[in-house]
Parts: sequence; structure tokens; C-alpha cells
Amino acid sequence: MGILEVRDLTLKLNGTSILNELNVNFWDNHIHAVVGPNGAGKSTFAYTLMGLSGYRDYTGDILFEGESIKNLSIDERAKKGIALSWQEPARFEGLTVKNFIKASANGGSDSLINDVLNKMGLDPTAYAHRAVDKTLSGGERKKIEMASILAMRPRFVMLDEPDSGIDVSSLENIFKALQILKRNGSTVILITHSLTVLKQADHAFLLCGGKIYDKGRADKIENFFEDKCLICDHKNIPTEFETETNK
Repeated sequence: MGILEVRDLTLKLNGTSILNELNVNFWDNHIHAVVGPNGAGKSTFAYTLMGLSGYRDYTGDILFEGESIKNLSIDERAKKGIALSWQEPARFEGLTVKNFIKASANGGSDSLINDVLNKMGLDPTAYAHRAVDKTLSGGERKKIEMASILAMRPRFVMLDEPDSGIDVSSLENIFKALQILKRNGSTVILITHSLTVLKQADHAFLLCGGKIYDKGRADKIENFFEDKCLICDHKNIPTEFETETNK
């Protein structure tokens, strides 16, 4: 059963078509991946689903649990349980990690905050009272953001490049969090161009030039990474493919 369905989604930015008549159905309680090369429209797709400013003037429709959310604001979509984790997590001067997680989860006990921090490999006694600011590394902020998502228990969460700025050991914490989210009933969308991240997904969509070129089990879409590219009309099409298709 699909929790979120995209119908003929088309978006132009500054006169350039970024998303082109996308039709996607994300199954409930699955880990999906949206993969493709840089510039394929992956992040734009996530921002449009979240309803961010500048990404709302699209044609087509987005249905969440069977109802259109096209006219809903980002706050209204968030209240329905839709969440987005940024590739570069935000900084909040003066806001402690503890209060950041509490705000994300609309409250929560100290035991919950300690639990999600521990799950992300962060010692609560060392991190709970630190500020979410420049004193934290990008990787630390990434794990804190993921801890807040665990506490939030969203219905539908999009993670934009979840491995960005993360070391190998921390990436294992991220991957464990994905399985926790799934067990808790969340649908997870991984926005990525990483083969390692793709392998965590149950199902994947291959996006290029704003179009869906393939979909299926994650191991099927792995061929994209093995070949490094695919034959399509993307502006970055390699010369050797261009030559081959013109024979």
C-alpha cells in the first residue's frame, strides 16, 4: 500500500524544467532510495515533497495517505508526520541538544532523549547540554539530527545524503537508525548517490534529468553504480555513450 503517491509532478525553476512528469508510489513501512547522479533533481524532489518555499509552484499532485497535500504548507505537512533531514544539518545558536530533540519530538522525557542519543553513539552526559552550533562537527550534528528523528517517529521521513560528513563508524549508527525507524512503522526515503547507502534500501528509484528511468529492488538499481551512468538525455551524458547511441 502506498503512503505517498506522486502524480505527474513537474517543476520548473528559473525557466528550467527540473522535475518532469514524475509518477512515484512509495510503499508504507519500507526503506526506499531515490538515486542518481549529481544534478539529477534528487534534492529538488525531496524539497518539493516537503513543500519548501521556492518549490511549491509545481503541476501534478502529491497524495499523502490518499489525500492531496498540494495546498498544504511545510508546517501542515510536518503535522501529518512528514519530515526531512538535510544534507547539511542546521545550526541553532543557544539551543541545547536536549531542547532541540524535545522540540522535534513535541516534548519527551529525559530517558527518551538519552535513549536516542545512545542509539546514535553519543554519550548523553557529554552532548545533551551542548549547543547545536559551530562547536559541533558536521558529523555530530548529523547524528544529533538523526536522534531527533528517532524521537519524532515520523510517518514519512526523507534523508538527504545521510552519509554526508559521516565517518565509517558513525555511518553504522545511521544504518541502525534506519532499521529502528522501519520497525517503528516509518517509511524512509534515502536521497543518495552512494552505493553503500542504496544497499540499505528495500526498493529504489533511478532519477536522472528529472525523470524516473528505472525502479525495482535495490540490487537491480545497483547496475547504475556499476556502469557509472546510463544512456539518457541528461546534459552530462558521457561522450562514449553519446557516440554509441548515434551509431
